[in-house]
Amino acid sequence: MTARAVAFVLLSALFAGAAAAQGVAADRAACERSYKPERGQEGKDVVWIPTPDTVVQRMLQMVDVTPADIVYDLGAGDGKIAIAAARLGARAVGIEYNPDMARLAQCYVNAEGLGGRARVERGDVFEADFREATVVTMYLLPDLNLKLIPKLLRDLKPGTRIVSHAFHMGGWEPEQKAVVDGKDVYRWTIPAPGTPAYARAMAAARQ
Repeated sequence: MTARAVAFVLLSALFAGAAAAQGVAADRAACERSYKPERGQEGKDVVWIPTPDTVVQRMLQMVDVTPADIVYDLGAGDGKIAIAAARLGARAVGIEYNPDMARLAQCYVNAEGLGGRARVERGDVFEADFREATVVTMYLLPDLNLKLIPKLLRDLKPGTRIVSHAFHMGGWEPEQKAVVDGKDVYRWTIPAPGTPAYARAMAAARQ
């Protein structure tokens, strides 16, 4: 292939990529015509604060997300964590209580062309069935994290990885912590029942 032909191929790929990006941006803008969330808006138990992209990427790195994983994002908001996990090849499910937000997030998923790998559904994280998860991501408040511990231990298989943006789980000490652009990120792994680690986690929920 001549240098001119190589240059043509590269330029064609560049223009195609730019056109695709413009198409995604237009589709996402169309999603927002019926509903556009506002930072700090009230939810069921929390206000909506979008997770920065740098934090999303670090969260997924800390739990080593691969195409073999099933990622559940609890309190999915606009779906950006589910979308990021799907881009890594994982299967991703977001659980979001606000029905308008859930519809917007699913619209974003479709706009990104990831409908085959990700979905965001309306639901309550305390009632949702996420037993198939190999990874759980969260950006909730400390009291909600503590209330979720029994369900996480009961429903998730030992070895399932958990990552939380900003908030820890009290006496259930994380095995890893990172700071990204001033934001804390914590990782845990579900222990096997009957182990000291399991007992410590359950004790944290009772604090």
